[in-house]
Amino acid sequence: MSYLYDLFDDLISLLFPRLCYACGQHLLRNEKLICTECYVKIPRNTYHLEEGNPVEQLFWGRCKIERAAVFSFYNRDSRIRKLIHNLKYKGVQEIGIELGRIYGSMLADSRLLEGIDEIMPVPLHVSKKRIRGFNQSDLICRGLSEVTGLPVDYVSLQRITKTATQTKRSRFERWINVEGIFSVQDSAAVRGKHFLLVDDVITTGSTIESCANELLKYENVRVSVAAIAVAVT
Repeated sequence: MSYLYDLFDDLISLLFPRLCYACGQHLLRNEKLICTECYVKIPRNTYHLEEGNPVEQLFWGRCKIERAAVFSFYNRDSRIRKLIHNLKYKGVQEIGIELGRIYGSMLADSRLLEGIDEIMPVPLHVSKKRIRGFNQSDLICRGLSEVTGLPVDYVSLQRITKTATQTKRSRFERWINVEGIFSVQDSAAVRGKHFLLVDDVITTGSTIESCANELLKYENVRVSVAAIAVAVT
């Protein structure tokens, strides 16, 4: 019976090849979404263990972020860029969940999660979410939650203003573009909590800064930050 199942699986793979979303190579039977080679070769860092790491420094003097870290690095030819492209623009939603799981496993028992009450995704405007069909940060949060057991607050912070894409904007233009575009919908739900604010990619940090500043208006709120990648040149 197992032989017949394997034969059928091989036939399906021949007709509808399963390819790695990071490199495009054929996946082996026991591989899912990402091949073993790419899984191993995706560059990771130890920012979640380091106080004053480069991601935390990005927010110094801008807003009060307790701790911040990223899983990997985003540049033109990186595996992470290809994964996030397939997630956001090809609609392969399982990539977001899986990246969240992988990063959640790294973060277990780390300083980044100390005292965190809830995970919170950076929200998309409702019209953009309707067009795309999902918010990639929601999916990453779902994967993080599965591994860490932390609850996710998907609703308290909303994006109330639709903005143009941040791509190719300068740091100042990005900051202007996202200033005041987020709003807390339920103040009682956020007061006194320490949130882990989650996004897919941090470029200049302007979007995170805008989210954090809105949350920090409320009594005893603290914000830490996690993302799948930080943009590097």
